[in-house]
Amino acid sequence: MVEKTKGIILNQIKYTDSGIVARMYTRKFGRQSFLIRGMRNKKAGKHNILFQPMFILDLELNYKVSREMQNLKDFSVSFTPYDICSDIRKSSVAIFLGEVLTSVLKEESPHEEMFDYIEEFIIYFDKCKDGFANFHIAFLAGLSSYLGFEPGLQTDDSDSFFDMKNGLFVPVPPVHGNYANEEISEILARFFSASYNTANNIILTGSLRNEALETLMSYYSLHLPGLKKIKSLEVLKEVFS
Repeated sequence: MVEKTKGIILNQIKYTDSGIVARMYTRKFGRQSFLIRGMRNKKAGKHNILFQPMFILDLELNYKVSREMQNLKDFSVSFTPYDICSDIRKSSVAIFLGEVLTSVLKEESPHEEMFDYIEEFIIYFDKCKDGFANFHIAFLAGLSSYLGFEPGLQTDDSDSFFDMKNGLFVPVPPVHGNYANEEISEILARFFSASYNTANNIILTGSLRNEALETLMSYYSLHLPGLKKIKSLEVLKEVFS
C-alpha cells in the first residue's frame, strides 16, 4: 500500500558499492530504515546530500509492517537545513543528535508530537545565526519529556542535587550515588525549565557545558539501558569547548 508521510534523516550507512541505507524518523511510522539503490553512483550522487542528518523529506513509500527495510517510491525536500550543512558547529550537532535519536527512538513506534518537536527544533536551529552553543543540551532536556522520563522541576532552592535515578531535585545527595553535584544540578535545573529558544540565556564556560552534557547523557543511559555509546559525543564536546 502506498503511503505518504514526512521523514527526518538520522543517518545513512553504505550498502553495497552504489546503495545506502537511510535511517529516518517518520511522522506516521516511527523510526524506519530505507534501502536506496544507486545513490552512490555518478548519476544519482547529487541526491545523496538530501540524506544527510536533519534533512526533512516528504516521502511516498510502499509500506509493509513485516519489512526490515522499507521501499521508498518517491521523495521530495520538505526542508533543506542550509546552515546545518555549511556550519561545522551545526553539522556536528546534527551528527550527534542523529546518532542519539537513532539509538533512543523505537522502530515502528509513531509519536507525532515528538516528530513535530524534532522538526520544529531543526528549522529553528538552522535559522539561528549565533547563540546556539547550548541548543543540543536544551533539545535533549526537552526530548526527555517525550521519552517518558522528564524530571520534576526544581521547586525549592534547597533542592540542590539532581537525583538522576528518580528524576528529582533533592536537598541532600541520595545514597544510591547517581546524582549530579550542586553546580551541574543548578545548570540542568535551568535547562529542564527552559526551552531551546531561551537556552542561550544560560551562560556557560566550555568545560561546564561539556560536564552538563555528559551528566545529561548519563541520565539518558540510566533510563534507557539499551542506549549505545555515542561516538560523536567527544567531537561535539571539542567543538563547543
